[in-house]
Amino acid sequence: MKVRPGNPYPLGATWDGAGVNFAIFSEHATKVELCLFDSPEAQHESARITLPEQTDLVWHGYLPDILPGQLYGCRVHGPYEPSLGHRFNPNKVVLDPYAKAIGRSIQWRNEMYGYRIGDSDGDLSMDDRDNAAYAPLAALVNTAFAWGNDRHPRIPWHKTVIYEVHVKGFTKLHPRVPRKMRATYSGFSSEPAIAHLKELGVTAVELMPVHHHAYDRHLVGRGLTNYWGYNTLAFFAPEIRYAMASAPAGSVSEFKTMVRNLHAAGLEVILDVVYNHTAEGNHLGPTLSLRGIDNASYYRLVPDNRRCYIDYTGCGNTLNMVHPRVLQLIMDSLRYWVLEMHVDGFRFDLASTLARELHEVDKLGAFFDIIHQDPVLSQVKLIAEPWDLGEGGYQVGNFPVGWTEWNGKYRDAIRRFWKGDGGVVSELATRLGGSSDLYGSSGRRPYASVNFVTCHDGFTLHDLVSYNHKHNEANGENSADGENNNLSWNCGAEGPTNDKRINALREKQKRNFLATLMLSQGVPMLCGGDELGRTQLGNNNAYCQDNEISWFHWDLTPVQNDLLEFTRYLVRLRKTQPVLMRRRFFQGRSIRGAGVKDIAWFEPSGREMTDADWNAHSAHCLGVFLNGKELQEIDEEGGPIEGDTLFVMFNAQHETISFALPMPGPDDVWERILDTAEKRWKRRQRLRDHSYKLRSRSLAVFRLAGKRKVFW
Repeated sequence: MKVRPGNPYPLGATWDGAGVNFAIFSEHATKVELCLFDSPEAQHESARITLPEQTDLVWHGYLPDILPGQLYGCRVHGPYEPSLGHRFNPNKVVLDPYAKAIGRSIQWRNEMYGYRIGDSDGDLSMDDRDNAAYAPLAALVNTAFAWGNDRHPRIPWHKTVIYEVHVKGFTKLHPRVPRKMRATYSGFSSEPAIAHLKELGVTAVELMPVHHHAYDRHLVGRGLTNYWGYNTLAFFAPEIRYAMASAPAGSVSEFKTMVRNLHAAGLEVILDVVYNHTAEGNHLGPTLSLRGIDNASYYRLVPDNRRCYIDYTGCGNTLNMVHPRVLQLIMDSLRYWVLEMHVDGFRFDLASTLARELHEVDKLGAFFDIIHQDPVLSQVKLIAEPWDLGEGGYQVGNFPVGWTEWNGKYRDAIRRFWKGDGGVVSELATRLGGSSDLYGSSGRRPYASVNFVTCHDGFTLHDLVSYNHKHNEANGENSADGENNNLSWNCGAEGPTNDKRINALREKQKRNFLATLMLSQGVPMLCGGDELGRTQLGNNNAYCQDNEISWFHWDLTPVQNDLLEFTRYLVRLRKTQPVLMRRRFFQGRSIRGAGVKDIAWFEPSGREMTDADWNAHSAHCLGVFLNGKELQEIDEEGGPIEGDTLFVMFNAQHETISFALPMPGPDDVWERILDTAEKRWKRRQRLRDHSYKLRSRSLAVFRLAGKRKVFW
């Protein structure tokens, strides 16, 4: 086959209608061969073409007459010297890091390792067996797609409500989604699926990883999978296991159709992305892609022992964010998903790892500098998981302006309060107000805080109030995996029970958590399925459970239907109350000079909280006055924003308390609009006086009715 020199850019395989340009970076390689395969079942490549040119450490060539759908891989020649950080092995076909579609997934065999498994020299030995029959293969794609008038919804941050969800698990058991579409991108954007999201009121779906990922060999050997997907193999290719289509390119067009359908419904699409490590693991892991292309450039190696990897992730390796070509790989991937796939933002898994230039986390590192100056990426939603497993990795509150963060301190404070721990009310108030201690001094806004009580990692909301201990037996690790302390409270029994009192208390606690989440300043994130009372039977680390433990169940009981309606009501309440979606932090004083505070905190007697009240370890209840007249914010049309004045009271005690509400003017009354202890929780009630009996472990919300005067 005649090969022309081609171009060093763009990287990857690019079809121009007449042929394909192929380019791959490798600083230390001595030769790169492109291998063409006729089918996923092929045992050997049908052609092996040496790339004829190298420009700026990029190997490249142009092949005429190659068509979309062509399967390919690479063989990269160079030194096999693990002690120096080099693990080239041309006996191994490796995956193009810029693969846009996957034509064949990994088939686990010992041949997938660059060294001889079982050899006395371990990974210092070199395996000379060919892995062509088992290696993952890329597929050349034509990226053309009829987007029509698709537009990014561009929901403002302060109006955003996020729904974290797994593409497969969401529809796998959905009775109204056609069977062939279940567990796929098509199913996720089907009419029944979108109807649920719209009725719930969320504005964005945060999809758990959809980059093509590897199923760990040790899991496959136990009949399990890497269901969550935090084990990326291809940063550009959508996961083929979520596609209906059998042809590789079908996964790309199906993903685009999903995004287009979600956008048409006014929903944003945020991807949970894993750029901190890859599926190749530690020095004893397989050779799948980057390791065999240029191990010393792509990975962080131990300086005085380059055979081993620096591991800030707990997954065996860490990408080398100091290297410009690694940064380019990540930035090219991000831009591709925005420009070509039309996604609206990203949640970065273990984002602290991306900020490590030498060892310490550097919030002014090159990764952030590049994103901030990028005209595409600086305009999308950016969410950090602000921690990793390395020293100094917990960085909640320390990411730069323009970033939001999963607020782990919010999660812990809310759980501790409703669990009944003492000494929490001061931090609770700070978290309810948008965590100004974390974000206020750096010029960030309340919406920098992505608030959550539960997420994919840990107990579901139902399990949080139903189990004190994790039950991860199905994972096959003797329950040694997963967090040991999820700050749970099982409300009197471990697991399922027929005790009506305990079950009622659990439902009330779920309502408390959900209501607190939606009443807090910042961006609420709902863990998908919590609104349905989804349980994982106490498994707080269901990463490997691609079965009914993890899938959503849609045959709801009356109790679950009530929880679903409660969640819908909360989201509607939030959306209709501007004081719950502030763009600026509360000041604790009058902004307009009227002598009336924008926020005030009260203890049950009706007196404003004092320093002694804030510091009292025994305090388990408080009330907050939210002044709807003191927003001092402008809407999209340029007019002043004004809404209801609210009063919210929280009681984590085991007893009912009599709560005195602040005194209104003579023509004003307080109207109850929510009480989590009520069976008819949304029944409206106007108070005859200014006292309310707030039952144990509950919260209530009131709006100032009548003339809605601001007061006291």
